[in-house]
Amino acid sequence: MDAMPKWADVVLIPLISLILAATLSALVILAIGESPVEALNLMVKGALGSTYGWGYTLYYATNFIFTGLAVSIAFHARMFNIGGEGQAMVGGLGVALICLYIPWPHWSLALLGGTIAAALFGAAWAAIPAFLQAKRGSHIVITTIMFNFIAAAMLNYLLIGALKPKGSMEPATGKFPEATHLPSFQDMFSFGETALFRGAPANVSFFVAILACIAVWALIWKTKLGYEIRAFGHSDTAAKYAGISPTKIIMISMMISGGLAGMMAINNVQGEAERLVLNAVEGAGFIGIAVALMGRSHPFGVFLAALLFGFLYQGGAELALWTKIPREMIVVIQALVILFTGALDDMVRVPLERVFLALRRRKGGAA
Repeated sequence: MDAMPKWADVVLIPLISLILAATLSALVILAIGESPVEALNLMVKGALGSTYGWGYTLYYATNFIFTGLAVSIAFHARMFNIGGEGQAMVGGLGVALICLYIPWPHWSLALLGGTIAAALFGAAWAAIPAFLQAKRGSHIVITTIMFNFIAAAMLNYLLIGALKPKGSMEPATGKFPEATHLPSFQDMFSFGETALFRGAPANVSFFVAILACIAVWALIWKTKLGYEIRAFGHSDTAAKYAGISPTKIIMISMMISGGLAGMMAINNVQGEAERLVLNAVEGAGFIGIAVALMGRSHPFGVFLAALLFGFLYQGGAELALWTKIPREMIVVIQALVILFTGALDDMVRVPLERVFLALRRRKGGAA
């Protein structure tokens, strides 16, 4: 029997970790001479106080949902995929090629094509380090980090060469055709003279991210493959004894992980920029690690953690604009969240387990 209920592991521990991180962040803000209450008020108003703020918060959250799900799939197989950044870059390349060179009649078909291309390109990029681990014993952390730099160099080469429009000086592709442009929240939720989400980049890919959460939940907990992934993650020796192929699980898990990271490109490349530019990923691949840690590798937890980090990103921009608090302060808050949800997890978990064990004994004694 588990030491504490599943809901406590998925919700209560991250919540307490977040409160501890917020408390320390407030002390840091006080130390630089600013008011934590005013800072929080500005962040809430900037990120959640208008449909414009919500549009940016959900845009960032969409990126983090895809990369968080990517990391969580690998976590279930006890692998640490740090290559989400590179896989998202290569996914963007797939989206760009599909949008630029195929004449799509409607955005819905372009979205389907872009999603498939992004997933395939991201999966293919993740398959190489997966093969190296499965067949050569190369450590997945090292190879995925290396492939981030290779992806960045390859993208840089293509954007100043083959994919750059003739006569352009900017390292970027040309604008995608209008038929591939995804409807923004402003297009979807404006009624008559009432224009909601005006100017915000959130778009229909947010709902694709929600569908991805549902699909990952069904895969991990409702399919034979998901059971094999979890079994391998708990004990590769026992899984092998039960007839589960380590090579199969490593390859499939990493390819699904890479495909999810690549799918981020439908949001930032096809949905927002409507072209492929350098540095389009903007660190979202690494934020996905924090999102997966805080969400306990559960799709619902990943969704909530992605919303939190989307709030931090948009709220941090407001802080930098209206106060003397530097935007780097948000990096400090993110680091504290990662610290408490990752490295210091046992500091919260162990006391809570003792509390639940004591409550269980008391209940059993009373019965």
